[in-house]
Amino acid sequence: MLEDHGFTHYEEPCPYWELEQTRQVTEALDIDVTGGEQDCDLPTWRRMIDMRAVDIVQPDILYLGGIARTLRVVRMAEAARLPVTPHCANLSLVTLFTMHLLRAIPNAGKYLEFSIEGADYYPWQEGLFTSDPYRIEDGHATVSDAPGWGIEIAPEWLARAGYSVSVAD
Repeated sequence: MLEDHGFTHYEEPCPYWELEQTRQVTEALDIDVTGGEQDCDLPTWRRMIDMRAVDIVQPDILYLGGIARTLRVVRMAEAARLPVTPHCANLSLVTLFTMHLLRAIPNAGKYLEFSIEGADYYPWQEGLFTSDPYRIEDGHATVSDAPGWGIEIAPEWLARAGYSVSVAD
């Protein structure tokens, strides 16, 4: 049905820990199956890629533990000739990190997960940046070439943010 209606990819069709089930869907469809957004365990990534459970690997930079660990998954996928389309669920720093990562890797996929949910869905992200850190024009995303991540966190946003300190016993 997805193929008949022009869909081009199917994100995580099975519970993410059910790699064998996901591989069955991948093998049955002619459209791309993506997965992995919730996985943070590098051996699981190795297994997912080795068994070709998905057509496109979809690590989330923040769930996975940062850019360095994500680059390890990117290299695993590159060795297996699989594209990478990282998961990014909101318009915060994770989307910005993802856009910069996609500019830097050789096996960036042709998709970008880009949230269209506004302040009603993620109210905490409203007013986070002093200016738009990225633009979407004609279906293409552009990020700033400014130093660092190319953004500045709005002082007003920081002023209303909650702070807490954890103390080890």
